[in-house]
Amino acid sequence: MRVAVAGCCHGELDKIYETLALAERRGPGPIDLLLCCGDFQAVRNEADLRCMAVPPKYRHMQTFYRYYSGEKKAPVLTIFIGGNHEASNHLQELPYGGWVAPNIYYLGLAGVVKYRGVRIGGISGIFKSHDYRKGHFECPPYNAATIRSIYHVRNIEVYKLKQLKQPMDIFLSHDWPRSIYHYGNKKQLLKTKSFFRQEVENNTLGSPAASELLEHLKPTYWFSAHLHVKFAALMQHQAKDKGQSAKATKFLALDKCLPHRDFLQVIEIEHDPSAPDYLEYDTEWLAILRATDDLINVTERLWNMPENNGLHTRWDYSATKEAMNEVLEKLNHDLKIPSNFSVTAPCYDPSKPQTQMQLVHRISPQTTEFCARLGITDINVRLQKAKEKHQLCDDYEGQDDVESNDSGEDPSEYNTDTSALSSINPDEIILDEEEEYEDSIVSAHSDMNTPSVDPSSDQASDFSASFSDVRILPSSMILSSDDTSGSPVGKEGKPGEPVELEDGKDLTSVPLKRLSNEHEPEQRKKIKRRNQAIYAAVDDDDIA
Repeated sequence: MRVAVAGCCHGELDKIYETLALAERRGPGPIDLLLCCGDFQAVRNEADLRCMAVPPKYRHMQTFYRYYSGEKKAPVLTIFIGGNHEASNHLQELPYGGWVAPNIYYLGLAGVVKYRGVRIGGISGIFKSHDYRKGHFECPPYNAATIRSIYHVRNIEVYKLKQLKQPMDIFLSHDWPRSIYHYGNKKQLLKTKSFFRQEVENNTLGSPAASELLEHLKPTYWFSAHLHVKFAALMQHQAKDKGQSAKATKFLALDKCLPHRDFLQVIEIEHDPSAPDYLEYDTEWLAILRATDDLINVTERLWNMPENNGLHTRWDYSATKEAMNEVLEKLNHDLKIPSNFSVTAPCYDPSKPQTQMQLVHRISPQTTEFCARLGITDINVRLQKAKEKHQLCDDYEGQDDVESNDSGEDPSEYNTDTSALSSINPDEIILDEEEEYEDSIVSAHSDMNTPSVDPSSDQASDFSASFSDVRILPSSMILSSDDTSGSPVGKEGKPGEPVELEDGKDLTSVPLKRLSNEHEPEQRKKIKRRNQAIYAAVDDDDIA
């Protein structure tokens, strides 16, 4: 089936769907599925805008509310994860995933689903070490600290995902797995984004938690966004047993949704023709949710997950065959995810703006139904009860600079704030008011509504040069014969030799399917840095 992958969406649903429609007209067939790698911005109204961690000047309603209200419907099934610029109060209603609009499905804090037999998993948010071992204690109205910490990855989600044993086809994360840049064209990446050099050389760029999941899950594909650059890599995993064949993960990161940017890629992915063409629950994942229900933590107390260290009576929460059968019985052997979207908040009305709309911590009927069917705890119900008792959400003060260990357990294995970029990406954070969206300014002849998808020899050459060192890429990508020098070598090929796909075709013979007609200018516009100290202090959370 044809799967489209988008980088940071930034609320530009209309533009993304228009691009997909154009790709369908110019391509070999319809798009079956759209995957979005975060910063989706499911903003329903003015109150949701206030829950998005961006400066006020970047808070724009965009177009999602039209899909939420029913004015429009997503033309293709859309699955997304959360990033670090989201309407967090909206996504918080669906911790286990659910429909944010008809035909648009959120995977939750972490989740696994199936579509046409293809297994798709994902984890929302970005990694920050100082919040990693906390519970999900945040709730609206957020303060200056919780509006950021709400989207920070927690160890409980990573722990649940590490209980998975069955093969994973596709996995989504917003920030990159740490070290993935060593398996692609690192030289070209640093040429494009020179401000990454220090983090790459120190091996601190990206999420160590995502890297841990990459090593454990070994998915066929891993898609990310966040850093606003297109980058492909192949990671060859080591076989656990001598008799097993080594797996490989094809990694692809994409840019943000702007003209002349590589924000969208169409990939052909094998699927089961006999599998249903609707979204399904994953029995192994649901069994793990049931098994780990007692581990839910809605406090900001730091704690570690159970492990085989003599301190815990149980540390293996993987799904047994019996547990998966219980899940099937609870669902009456019907794994179809119900189309039970419901409006839970007022929708934005351009003719009647409501700038003072009250923020409410809502319980979603979807989550209530899901938890009742599965017999697990609604995190938001637990949180509301805890809030009533202890007023957890009223007096929280941020601890960005000071870590404490209220649990008395060992410090986190991640002792640095690893997703932070000490170097500043001028593409993402621009303090000069007149230049803040310079890369969204399009030349007079360009049009966002009509991006080119026609492959050409010039485009192929440009694309190849941008992703050298990569040995195996998704089948919609291409590389030249001199693109493998100076990179780690997997068993698929040696430097300088063309690599063959599973069907025996040379990568250089694969047709290019590219959805942005990017021609890099010879000289990029320089960014004024009137206050270098401010740049040095900017948090990675501010990446747009």
